[in-house]
Amino acid sequence: MRRVGGWTRAAGAGALAAACALGVPGTAVAYGPGEGQGAQPAGPSGNSDGKGTISATAGAVVYDRSRNGAGRSAGPVVSATTWTPPACYYAPKYNPDQLKAYLEPIWEAESTGYEWDAQQRDRYVNGHPYKDFNKDKDGEGYWWDSYVTPGRAGDPGALDCDKPIFWVDKGAAPPADTPQAITPKVLAELAYNEIRVPGTEVTLAPAGVTKVNLPTWAWLDGARFRPVSVTASVPVLGISATTTAEPVSLRIDPGTADAETYPASGVCAIVGDRIGEAYAKGKADRTPPCGVKYLRSSGDGSYRLRATITWKIHWTGTGVAGGELPEGTFGDTQDVMVQEVQAVNR
Repeated sequence: MRRVGGWTRAAGAGALAAACALGVPGTAVAYGPGEGQGAQPAGPSGNSDGKGTISATAGAVVYDRSRNGAGRSAGPVVSATTWTPPACYYAPKYNPDQLKAYLEPIWEAESTGYEWDAQQRDRYVNGHPYKDFNKDKDGEGYWWDSYVTPGRAGDPGALDCDKPIFWVDKGAAPPADTPQAITPKVLAELAYNEIRVPGTEVTLAPAGVTKVNLPTWAWLDGARFRPVSVTASVPVLGISATTTAEPVSLRIDPGTADAETYPASGVCAIVGDRIGEAYAKGKADRTPPCGVKYLRSSGDGSYRLRATITWKIHWTGTGVAGGELPEGTFGDTQDVMVQEVQAVNR
């Protein structure tokens, strides 16, 4: 099934191939491994300087990830609430000639049915409400259509943007009844979806193997946990938004109920760029500011300690003050072996 102009119809393969061959513009973005843009018309995809900065001469949303988290262990933050970034949105996609080149091959294939084709021609050609694809307004605005947010093609919310293709004059606001229409706030939410933060494997002392009832210190390299940000923009509209994530706390889950955490809540506050405190000689009698004490041996196996960072997320955008977005979290697990203290009898 294929969505065309806000309708879902089974379009013929010949019509689809013809539409793609015409090079109809699509979203100009930089995609990471495993990400996709859903069923969008083919077109320009932007240029990269090799450092994560993306530029484009056509299309809709462009992401600048040059200040994002990096590395093999980096991953996306997940909202700490039920809120999620939009799975689809509306943005400029065609000028009058491009919309004509996209729709006419579909109509001519006669695979979508006479009645539907006639309704579409009436809407975009015969003046109800648009005439001849708005060619007389070429350069004065854009045809807006839906896009699927990268990586969200299988999300049920990706089907929410089912309005017919609509026209918006340059400088005019999109229709008020279209909450997913691109704005600086929506751009900030899309940028949230692109945020990547460092992995959270903590350094432990003792390392590798610890002992029952022995306080184990835990800390993270503060230099890795600095604010990260992604900027999303729509060049043809001249709007952008930057979403920034800042680490605020580390939660330690020992992986067993037979353990105590330091502090008792298991939440280690981040002070400056310091997360926990590195162990050093002379601290053996001190209580770690961040860590864990196991009360029972892990036997022949190990416990799965989980470390989760909470990130405070905020945004700024073109012409608006911006604000807060829901906090996000990202965590990882690691194996900790715990042995009984061996007593030596003499």
